[in-house]
Amino acid sequence: MGRGGRKTGRAMKPLPVALRLGAGRSASSSIPESFERPMADASAEIVKCLPYMRRYARALLGSQDRGDEYVRVALETYLAEPGRIVPEADLRLQLFALFHDVWTVIDPESADEPEAAEPGGELRGLPQLSPVRRQVLLLVSLEGFSFEDVGHILKIDQGTIRKELDAARTELAGLSGVRVLIIEDEPLIAEDIADLVRRMGHDVIGSAARESEALNLARAQRPELILADIQLKGGDNGIRAVQNILRSSSVPVIFITGFPERLLTGEQLEPVFLISKPFEPEVLKTAIGQALSVHPPRQMN
Repeated sequence: MGRGGRKTGRAMKPLPVALRLGAGRSASSSIPESFERPMADASAEIVKCLPYMRRYARALLGSQDRGDEYVRVALETYLAEPGRIVPEADLRLQLFALFHDVWTVIDPESADEPEAAEPGGELRGLPQLSPVRRQVLLLVSLEGFSFEDVGHILKIDQGTIRKELDAARTELAGLSGVRVLIIEDEPLIAEDIADLVRRMGHDVIGSAARESEALNLARAQRPELILADIQLKGGDNGIRAVQNILRSSSVPVIFITGFPERLLTGEQLEPVFLISKPFEPEVLKTAIGQALSVHPPRQMN
């Protein structure tokens, strides 16, 4: 699910045969069948961490399928080596560290080298952050880890973390002038988001509270980024509104919701970029920068 409901067009490297998921099960399935009971018996806290692990993996890799696939392999690794998780220690920190251990072993090139930009990625100065900068930026700004925690997860020193974070934020600061459509049914929240977006240097082309309004605005104004809530007025649905818009255009989408766990199950097509209400301005800035760098906007005929 590359752009808030559709799979990314980027070709994804397959996992080594020995680590591919079982036949007949989706790569985005939430938890391996053999894992569910041992995991629940070991610690319900680990299960609570999984939605946010999926959020990070999807944002980092720009794909629900690929992000969820690596999360599932990390869980399989824990099942095979349960001693890698110590129940008395910080479980969330250990899970993120395990995810990076798995990713580095399976796909070291993607972990160390920048991915090739999609066509159009060079336009308008869109940032192409190096892998370590993306990792540091997302771990600190989106997931809220401390420098010490990030050092443990990535196995790098805090001086390097600070340097890479500053560099990433500097690159994102140069990104401006993107045309943004806001889909949000609460007027005060919509205005707050619009104000943040304008202060980041972007252009708000309009705000919609209903599916029909969103579709009409998108057709008339041709947005380059969409920020969408899930639940809208009158039973309207933000995901459905975005899906309709994406039938005629291909733009990055960030969903903003007070119930992120509902869209991070790994059991169906779900958003790649998702932030929780309430959020800090730095979280929105990070999400916008990552979404645009991974999925540059392109209008279709």
